[in-house]
This record gives sequence, C-alpha cells and structure tokens, in this order.
Amino acid sequence: MTGRGAFVVFEGGEGSGKSTLASMVAARLEEDDLRVVLTREPGGTVTGEKVRRILHERLAPWGEAFAFLLARAQLVDEIIEPALASGAIVICDRYEASTFAYQGYGRGLPLEALREANRQATGGISPDLTLFLDLEPVVGLKRKHGELEIVVTGREALAFHERVRQGYLEMLAAAPQGTWQRIDSARGLDTVFEDAYKAVLMLS
Repeated sequence: MTGRGAFVVFEGGEGSGKSTLASMVAARLEEDDLRVVLTREPGGTVTGEKVRRILHERLAPWGEAFAFLLARAQLVDEIIEPALASGAIVICDRYEASTFAYQGYGRGLPLEALREANRQATGGISPDLTLFLDLEPVVGLKRKHGELEIVVTGREALAFHERVRQGYLEMLAAAPQGTWQRIDSARGLDTVFEDAYKAVLMLS
C-alpha cells in the first residue's frame, strides 16, 4: 500500500464478535505482508485505558458521551492519524458509530449534537469502511453473560440494546454506498471471518 492508509472499524452490539474478528483480520493481513495497526475503543492509549476504567461506573449520559469522546480524541491524535499518514491499515474495535448507537439511540442524546462533538474530537476523521456485525441483542447478551471486563453500557437491559441495534441499522441504511457493510454474525466464526477479511482486503 502506498500513500495514505485505510481506516476500518468493526461495529456492533454486545457479543457480536467485534474484538475477536478485528484481531483475526489484523493477523491475516499481517500474514499478507500488509502493515496493520490494531486498536480499540475505549482504550488504545494510556489515557484511553484510564477512561475505560471510568466507564465501568455509571455516569450521566453526557458525561458518558464525553468520556468516550475524550478517549477517541487521544486515539486519533496518538495512534490513528499517524498510522494512516504512514500508509498503514488501521483496524479499530469500535469508533464513532458506537457513540451514535449507544449514547444517541440508546441513551436518547440528540444525534446532531453528538455528531458535532464527535467531529471536534476526531478532526473529521471517519472510517473508510465500517463492518457492522449484526446480531439479535438477546443472542449477543447471552454470549456476554458472566463477562467481567465490560463497561456500563454492556450491562443495560434488553430494550436498551434493541434501540442500539436499531440505531446501527438506520446508520447502515443511510451510509454512502461502499462505506458500510452488514455481516450476519450469528453464523459460524470462520464464515464471518472470511466475509470480514475479504471486505477489508478490497481496500488494500
């Protein structure tokens, strides 16, 4: 790859397999001798990991949103922008769509205000491709049952997660052609991985 790199984000509700698939795809791309930077939200930087710990506590809706945006601003500045400038493929487990889905559709915060705050935090850097791993919330929550390392949003009631999924579906429908791809993550891991890997490979 020459010039500016590609920015790929894995999105979806709880238990959809984002973290596992992001790691698997990054590893396969590295085997293909492509330069890859794998990161996550919230996290990926010293500041971001501190914010991740804060998000295990219950915050006011806007407090929660700003915590995610703080972590994102640091991630863009320290990791994402430099990696893209160097020509690498950046693979991120969650990014801006999570804020719109969880704090917007889930918590009920105004979407346009969230979008403007996100633009300021990221400098307008958006993914080249968002892979939406779609899964019925009731199935995803069963997959996550008993997991300890989970932020507050992951512990909300089913109705919250239904709103989050609806938000993702609406963003998918409104996205410019080629910028989002839905992947049915209720299928076997190998099948889901192949779909995700092929989608990312097309960018490289």
